[in-house]
Amino acid sequence: MDRTSPLGAFLKARRARLSPDDVGLPRYGDRRRVPGLRREEVALLAGVSAGYYTRLEQGRQANASPEVLDALARALHLSPAERDHLYDLSSTTGHRPAVSGDYERVSADLRTLLTTMAAHVPALVVGRRNDVLAWNRTGHALLAPHLDFAAPDDPGGRPNLSRMVFLDAPTRALHRDWPAKARAVVGNLRILTARNPGDTHLAALIAELAARSAEFRSMWDAHTVAPCGRDVHTLAHPAVGELTVTQQTFDVPKEPHQSLVTFTAEPGSPSTAALEALKTRGRTVDAPVACAPTP
Repeated sequence: MDRTSPLGAFLKARRARLSPDDVGLPRYGDRRRVPGLRREEVALLAGVSAGYYTRLEQGRQANASPEVLDALARALHLSPAERDHLYDLSSTTGHRPAVSGDYERVSADLRTLLTTMAAHVPALVVGRRNDVLAWNRTGHALLAPHLDFAAPDDPGGRPNLSRMVFLDAPTRALHRDWPAKARAVVGNLRILTARNPGDTHLAALIAELAARSAEFRSMWDAHTVAPCGRDVHTLAHPAVGELTVTQQTFDVPKEPHQSLVTFTAEPGSPSTAALEALKTRGRTVDAPVACAPTP
């Protein structure tokens, strides 16, 4: 019986995208019944037995040494991010411990930084499930002016960036290239679930998105891996028009499950002028709202 594990599903998806030509193997004029490489071909390239690789892919082999994982990464032409994901999925390399508790806190220092940045840079802090834990006025005005500015202060009602991209119509309309943004979100969620396999709330988010969005289901089944870092987005903002911003994501020191996300524009560009108008709007439209105290 095929009991495909997350590791096995990822291996299967990655071999399906390669052809013998990609890895220098002969075809011998054969007609293939499956897309991509066969299991025995991956095993040959990785230097392991076909039976062992089959057991890995079918979930009947739970253990793989770092040496085997490295060999599989080379055989499947994995990117550095995909290689890290492969390690996260393997039960022998030591998953990061699951984080308990539902309430994620933003430190007072980080809230002060967000407020200070508002004069120049839209920014927000996201947690381990892509929940918005805090944002400054300009970040709120850029990404979600239709939502309550104080929403991140309610642990039970925080905006979730992944949910917004797939299920929130204004957020979808904001992104000119919505499919690219959606694929990036799914790729990041793949990384988060591999690193936190015991997070039931994250699993519930994935299940909700799969149940409510056929587009999410299709992208999720592709097993794409896309770590957050730097990306460029063109936004169709309802208040200031079209602008292009560079999104950068930084790990928060001493808070390994939190990230600071910032948005900037090319100096002197029309997008910079649009951001300036947005900053003014963020200061004047909303009445000041005090940040919730950190428990």
